[in-house]
Amino acid sequence: PEAICDALDEARDAGVKVVTFDSDTNPSCRDLFINQATAEGIAQSQIKLISDAIGPEGGEIAILSATANATNQNAWIAMMETELEKPEYANLTLVDTVYGDDQDEKSFTEAQGLLAKHPNLKGIISPTTVGVAAAARYLSGSEFKGEVQLTGLGTPNHMRAYVKDGTVKAFALWNPADLGYLAAYAAGALASGVITGAEGETF
Repeated sequence: PEAICDALDEARDAGVKVVTFDSDTNPSCRDLFINQATAEGIAQSQIKLISDAIGPEGGEIAILSATANATNQNAWIAMMETELEKPEYANLTLVDTVYGDDQDEKSFTEAQGLLAKHPNLKGIISPTTVGVAAAARYLSGSEFKGEVQLTGLGTPNHMRAYVKDGTVKAFALWNPADLGYLAAYAAGALASGVITGAEGETF
């Protein structure tokens, strides 16, 4: 979260308005953050989706994330761990979290590695569009197709084939186009003085 603060502060000192979206920086380094979904909402949807996919018998699950320093991913994972403490998910056990660095081949290899390391694995959550598609590609051509459940945050175009062939039962995502529109409109409103970025403002 801190990595880009020096550059952002330099821009702000020069009078530039800074809007972050999707993944935030330190709040003191920007004027406004466009949040596509709450960490709690993401966590609740992901745990419910994997629970529903696996069924009442439950079992071991793992997370295939993007990068180890991704602010949004880490917030979502922390909330998923909290969500798993609820009584209704007592039959699910998180056994591993690995990182594919939002690279297709590395994510594919990490998914493969999870199954080799955890032979009793019942499900994988990949809250990253690159990771969930790569994991689906691996599962779809493996002996684990239909045996190990997969969900995550993916785009319809990337995931369509894997839903149709039965590799994936369900996945989730906010509307990326709406997120982009909102970020652009908010930046325009901020730069033109329509809003200041104060909590509770509307435009």
